[in-house]
Amino acid sequence: MQNASPTLIAVGDNCLDAYLTKGFVTVGGNALNVAVQWQRHGHNARYFGALGHDEEAEIMLDEIERVGLAPGDVELLTGSSAVTLLADDAGERRFLLESLGVGADYFPKGEHYDALLRADWVHLGTNASEELVRRLVADGVRFSVDVSTRHFDLPLDNVPLVFASGPDDPDEPVKPLIEKFKRAGAREVVVTCGKRGSFYDNGSPLFFADSVPVSVVDTCGAGDSFIATFIVSRFVEGCSEETALNRSAARAAETCTHLGGFPQVILPIPQWLLDKYDSVIRTAQRA
Repeated sequence: MQNASPTLIAVGDNCLDAYLTKGFVTVGGNALNVAVQWQRHGHNARYFGALGHDEEAEIMLDEIERVGLAPGDVELLTGSSAVTLLADDAGERRFLLESLGVGADYFPKGEHYDALLRADWVHLGTNASEELVRRLVADGVRFSVDVSTRHFDLPLDNVPLVFASGPDDPDEPVKPLIEKFKRAGAREVVVTCGKRGSFYDNGSPLFFADSVPVSVVDTCGAGDSFIATFIVSRFVEGCSEETALNRSAARAAETCTHLGGFPQVILPIPQWLLDKYDSVIRTAQRA
């Protein structure tokens, strides 16, 4: 790498997740979770994203500062912060609302974009800006993007690394999906398939690692821990393909043993948040 302490920057989504059935909120989002995992494990990490001027942002900025990231790297824009409202139906999460808020299509500008050009690795979270993907490719930045929630919505031509979700049914082949990503232009592809395990294509024979069984408390953020660990293991520390996959699977399993995408202060849902989204909650309850 370029220096003794590589700079890793995650860009994009953050979110305040409100678990209505259980009565608590957690701070997360793919890009933010990845940055936190890097920071937790001693790497030089930054997180670039956007929040609104609201009470949701205050909760998230407090947690961002607590985990050691710089709140000043987060832009405050006119509008609402991202919020997800979830219910639990017999152990299955049901999304009542997914609002990206001011983080939708976030594009870091000025000094923040210049920092991306100097970074050793950049990761773009789900719902990444199409313009940002194209610019990073054109500028030769080493980066990855998580397309788990929308496989082929973004331009993937010459994207260095794509992370995607795949089928957990062992009878459903994964290779056709990987080949589709490669035809779309992705140079390397990692596909995670839940309990089935994970696959990595970098032009060599396909690499595979089993998942690691644990007693699951919450699966939220497990994939983000996988991503953070894989990037460091493979592209910072130069581990083999198999080692990178296995380390990432272990870290993802560890994340499933606690609430939230990373260990954090678990807060009760504030009454002001319930009041703010009262009509959404009432509509969902009637459905």
